[in-house]
Amino acid sequence: MSTAPVEVEQPETSQDARLDAPWITIVWNDPVNLMSYVTYVFQRVFGYPKAKAQKLMLDVHHKGKAVVSSGAREAMERDAEALHGYGLWATVSHDS
Repeated sequence: MSTAPVEVEQPETSQDARLDAPWITIVWNDPVNLMSYVTYVFQRVFGYPKAKAQKLMLDVHHKGKAVVSSGAREAMERDAEALHGYGLWATVSHDS
């Protein structure tokens, strides 16, 4: 008995890359929260050292946004919800 080769349809590479791409949590600048408070929240939520939390806060302040975490979609949604609980404006997006 012989076995004939079977054609397997391969998904396009661009689709694979998009599915495997990590998700990111972005914090956006707002006119309400003090810079010291945003630094505190980054330390509290993510456990970042003060220097890293301050750098991210300055990115939010000067650039209008900062990517504060990346990973699986569910984890990024939890991060965004935690940040919302502290009154920060955060969104989740595919990393491009």
